[in-house]
Amino acid sequence: MKGAQMVTFNRAIVCAFSVALTVFASVSVSAQTRQSGPWWPNAEWGPEDQAGASNRITPEKVLSALKLATTGKMYELGQIYEQTMPFFGSRSYSMALVKITGGGALGANRLVANEEVVSAQIGQVGTQLDGLGHIGQEVTMQGGATEQVFYNGFTAKEMDAPTGLQKLGIEHIKPIVTRGILIDIAGYKGMMRLPASYEVSVEDVLGALARQGMSAADIAPGDAVLFRFGWSSLWTEPATHGMNPPGIGLAVARWAAERRLTMVGRGSWGSEVLPNPQADLVFPVHQELMQKNGILNLENTRLEELATDRAYQFLLI
Repeated sequence: MKGAQMVTFNRAIVCAFSVALTVFASVSVSAQTRQSGPWWPNAEWGPEDQAGASNRITPEKVLSALKLATTGKMYELGQIYEQTMPFFGSRSYSMALVKITGGGALGANRLVANEEVVSAQIGQVGTQLDGLGHIGQEVTMQGGATEQVFYNGFTAKEMDAPTGLQKLGIEHIKPIVTRGILIDIAGYKGMMRLPASYEVSVEDVLGALARQGMSAADIAPGDAVLFRFGWSSLWTEPATHGMNPPGIGLAVARWAAERRLTMVGRGSWGSEVLPNPQADLVFPVHQELMQKNGILNLENTRLEELATDRAYQFLLI
């Protein structure tokens, strides 16, 4: 294993404003209230917490992660935003250049300037960091009413506004400066990339770690784990990239939660195996990670160079 590296993913706008409010099948637990339910209040950070697993990035964690930057080499994990990139569903991206000096020049120094106008689901295209206001679940509350409930019990009634989220906005997430761990599943399988709809198992994860000279015991609270499936090699082939990607299932999501991670990422658009092997479930891994455990979800990353260099541990910023 080569020396640890420093990684950034700031080329793409990964601030992910988290405005998509997706809900899923109802949970019928008649005794739950706004104050207490199946996954809330958060036992680790309390009922008012909106930062989720980013709370695990403590000053001590930052100082420990900084020691991993031993060579100074940087890796760009973010894809470039452009109109030809792959999109999920009807999402889109467009950018127009505007000459803010009207095409002329200003002052004796003849100043000219440009700016851009962007139209997109900006937190849900390209390389994206899903915030905690992105995924929730419809549940039945005490008395029989249904509510859309998100991380730590925050409801859509509290959160929704025409101008954006009033709770669980990305501004509550603490800066990400932590140890990143690449788990190269495709490399472990001896493949350029995993086949469509392949579900990565816990056995795959442990096998890939062993191939890298690591084990589950090497993963610490607050780490960010990035799974390589080889899917980012299809970025310039939107039709193929948009097929049902490989991904982790609920077993690996729960394994990640047990490790008390800050973030889980991968090079595919869906994060999880699609379609789910249990046909009546829709994006349950998103729910398990974010909604129930406050773990951030990083999608559409570039991991090929990290894998080529066998940079399995690195400073992630």
